[in-house]
Amino acid sequence: MSCSFFEKKDFSSVNYLDPTKYEGTWYVIENIPTFFEDDAYNSVEHYSFTEDKIEIDFKMRKGGPNGEIKSYPQKGEIYNKKTNAHWKIKIPWIPFKFDYLVIDLASDYSWVVVGVPNKNYVWIMARKPTLSEEKLKPIRQKLGKHGYDVSKLQKVPQIWD
Repeated sequence: MSCSFFEKKDFSSVNYLDPTKYEGTWYVIENIPTFFEDDAYNSVEHYSFTEDKIEIDFKMRKGGPNGEIKSYPQKGEIYNKKTNAHWKIKIPWIPFKFDYLVIDLASDYSWVVVGVPNKNYVWIMARKPTLSEEKLKPIRQKLGKHGYDVSKLQKVPQIWD
């Protein structure tokens, strides 16, 4: 059962995602954050796929680049097996699954945009800790055209030694 917090509205995603190309580490560049991502630095998500199962290891530092490390492991499954781009994700302390959609993806898998159907949350991620403004601008424009409130996007500081 999906939570009304992520009310079903729009289930459009990319046409196809190759899990073997998607696996690995993604740096969160900008997002419309959830409550537990407030004051996040160095947010990183690591994805592992086994058939249609997904392991997500989300880590961030709270309050600054040297702040306390927070870890939020999640489990999921590929819900739409035709596209592999609609997932059901389970956060351990919440009793239901959330719909996550890969809504935009670079052809070389260098950046990705993951959103939710009600458009309240979105994550722009990249394989490196930075993404140029030249690449971010059209991503933001596309999000706006698809109903996301881009004024709520926040940069996630990626400050690594």
